[in-house]
Amino acid sequence: MAMWNVNTISPNFTGQHVNPDLAAERQNPSFNVERLTNILDGGAEYTKIRRSVDAWIQSDPVFSRENRYFQTQNETYEAAVRKSFHLAKKRNEMKWTEDGPEMAHCYRTLSPDLALNAHPFFVKCILNLGTDEQIAKWIPLAEKCYIIGAYAQTELGHGTNLRGLETTATFDIATQEFILNTPTLSAMKWWPADLGRTSTHAAVFAQLYIEGKCYGMHPFLVQIRSLQDHSPAPGVTVGDIGPKMNCDNVDNGFLMLKKVRVPRENMLAKYSQVLPDGQYKKQGAEKITYLPMTLTRVEVIQLENVPTLMKACTIAIRYSAVRRQSELKPGDPEAKILDYQTQQQKLLPQLATAYAFHFVSNYLKEILDGGYTETKEGMCGLVPELHALISGLKAIATDYTSSGVEVCRKACGGHGYSLLSGLPSLYTKVVSSCTYEGENTVLLLQTARFLTKYFGIAKKGQPVPPTVAYLSSKHFGKCQAQEKNDFLNPDVYTDAYQQRAFRILQSAAIKFQSLVHLGIAEHEAWNRCSVQLVWAAMAHSHYIVVKQFVKALQRYEEEVAIHRILKHLCDLFALHGMFLNMGDFMQDGYLSSKQTAMVTESYLDLLSVIRRDAVPLVDAFDFSDGNLNSALGSYDGHVYERLYEWAKKSPTNQQENRVFETHLKPLFQNALSKL
Repeated sequence: MAMWNVNTISPNFTGQHVNPDLAAERQNPSFNVERLTNILDGGAEYTKIRRSVDAWIQSDPVFSRENRYFQTQNETYEAAVRKSFHLAKKRNEMKWTEDGPEMAHCYRTLSPDLALNAHPFFVKCILNLGTDEQIAKWIPLAEKCYIIGAYAQTELGHGTNLRGLETTATFDIATQEFILNTPTLSAMKWWPADLGRTSTHAAVFAQLYIEGKCYGMHPFLVQIRSLQDHSPAPGVTVGDIGPKMNCDNVDNGFLMLKKVRVPRENMLAKYSQVLPDGQYKKQGAEKITYLPMTLTRVEVIQLENVPTLMKACTIAIRYSAVRRQSELKPGDPEAKILDYQTQQQKLLPQLATAYAFHFVSNYLKEILDGGYTETKEGMCGLVPELHALISGLKAIATDYTSSGVEVCRKACGGHGYSLLSGLPSLYTKVVSSCTYEGENTVLLLQTARFLTKYFGIAKKGQPVPPTVAYLSSKHFGKCQAQEKNDFLNPDVYTDAYQQRAFRILQSAAIKFQSLVHLGIAEHEAWNRCSVQLVWAAMAHSHYIVVKQFVKALQRYEEEVAIHRILKHLCDLFALHGMFLNMGDFMQDGYLSSKQTAMVTESYLDLLSVIRRDAVPLVDAFDFSDGNLNSALGSYDGHVYERLYEWAKKSPTNQQENRVFETHLKPLFQNALSKL
């Protein structure tokens, strides 16, 4: 077997002294680390571009993260604005395109430190929902940041249920204006990014009323602040919603509107418009409006969730290779905590999950591009399937990655609780994705509606979309595995996940139909089955991830070492899911008790196999130390030295001790005469 020394190729290795425990982990990886990095980047050329961009970011003092953990909310926000405009200046100087690889790497690296996060959504909203005339008027202003916009949809009392939004826009035929109001406290716009302190305009989503009749939710462009002095416009109350778990770089805001008038031309009218006489007119294929939302959800997975879990794994695994604790063998030196099976069982499945969702996000991007092509040609047949697929995968990706980051944090013991480890910030950032861009339970129920619809269609023998083709299966039988190594066969565990998804959906669908046949209203029957329906959507989505990870392996069959290590990760991801949800696979006898023991044994055996390559596998993610910003996860492994040096920089160690003078000194004086 060919071996490669990672130290000869890693851009992080600059000749510095590396902790011997970490250096030993890199001596003989079973695969070419640089090649795996290229695969993750999408090719060697993209790796070169990313490293060049990252080197610039790390060398530019404006992007320094040295004091990031010691900043106040205001300091973080102001620094984020400064960095955002500095990045825009650099983009113009370098002539980088907004959708090019350089900017993609900038956003992937800098997103936790940038402001104006919602402005791109404001721009996309106009591009996707505006007419040619509206685009020509607003987009040049927005692209140059002559105006800055927020995407004001979510309200204090309503989020995912868009039909429940209370903000109103009433058409006044006499003046050819819409009058916007937030009639109740709960109608106040709440949470939109860039709204709190930055935006001059907002795309406000409101219920359209014409002569007393409601026509549903529509977007309106509203100026909320003066371009001269940034004061709130007449009738506008706007501000910041206050401290959050994380994301102080984002000024989430509130917005109240009282009889705010905008011209008729400010309703984005690509798919519907109000004519001067008050006539309401729909036009075009409205389903395409779902595609920008689905694209955003894919970007959440690809640009936020996957890199965040990769960072957490890098920090925790490197730390676990240098942290020593207790004896494995009596009389021996303290062991690396990565050598304990319990530590491996915590961290290595998270590593496998990061790789799994990396490949799944690539798959989603590919099929989403296909969806855009279809809709441009006037066909929208793929949109419902895309919406259901991406809703379910967004839900489990955000759930799995956020819980995975927390596993990594706890696996680092007490030091993982320190902000200086980088892990608490990663967790509090990524966990927010479980609720924004669609609350996960609601998204899973939307996926479940699609699944139950096509379960019924498949039952009638009619064709179904590719992602649910397995619903046409007549009989799954029992698992045919005879020995534990059979569970390392992708066909075996993919079939198991497929059977699980089918059975859980079938059980929920049968219960739903039985309730309806008993005379229970459909909405009530749906509610009574909702827990099982959510579980069915999760099982379906988990199956898709396993299936697509297996499919991704096929591209590397001729690269023996790369294929081998990726297959180990795929096997671990699949068997970890079976290990945690064994009851699902046993419930109808698909797996026997003997087979469940085989699953467990194969799963635990994989831990020691992957452990040998654990550090090279996180090195392949190729995060620079500046990008990680972690005292525990740096490439050189000097954990304790870095923790101490960073702690000394804390402002609390430099400030006057007012607590001593005010509260402690009077008490301590009493001891002076007695000691």
